[in-house]
Amino acid sequence: MSEPMGTSLEWRVRRDFVVLKALGLLLAIALIVLNLDDRRAIILCGIAAFVLAVLVGRDLLVPVRLSAGPEGVVVVRWFADRRLVPWDAVEQIAVDVRHRYGRRWEHLEIDTGEDLFVLTSAQLGGSCTAVAADLRSLKSAARGVGEDVRDLTVSDGPDSALPGRTEN
Repeated sequence: MSEPMGTSLEWRVRRDFVVLKALGLLLAIALIVLNLDDRRAIILCGIAAFVLAVLVGRDLLVPVRLSAGPEGVVVVRWFADRRLVPWDAVEQIAVDVRHRYGRRWEHLEIDTGEDLFVLTSAQLGGSCTAVAADLRSLKSAARGVGEDVRDLTVSDGPDSALPGRTEN
């Protein structure tokens, strides 16, 4: 969910997903303890516990995945990689919407021409469409002009009218 910080906004990982990952970690550890005589179970549960521990650690140590302000967008990748992308470098802010398994899946795409940053709604703690609208308004406020038409894009998957992306 976005949290105002003066003239900046930040988006954090959803806490319920962190809790689910932590519960999975506890379950994997419990299965290791309960299956001390089964080497395969220990190996499989150990791998699962390690992966879940890394994911939970990342979510607890670096909960803010995206922040934006007048100077640009800060995107976090894994633990230590924070990238400040100035607004001038942001070519396009798009939301990729797909309908699969009876659900709507959204991905926020921030395109700089050289890099493409893709964030899910779980990483942002809210709707990617709302985050994209906030980013567009911050970008236009930082530039002091109206929104750029090429930022008003939403992809509705391969079945959309135009290949790739369509304007709202």
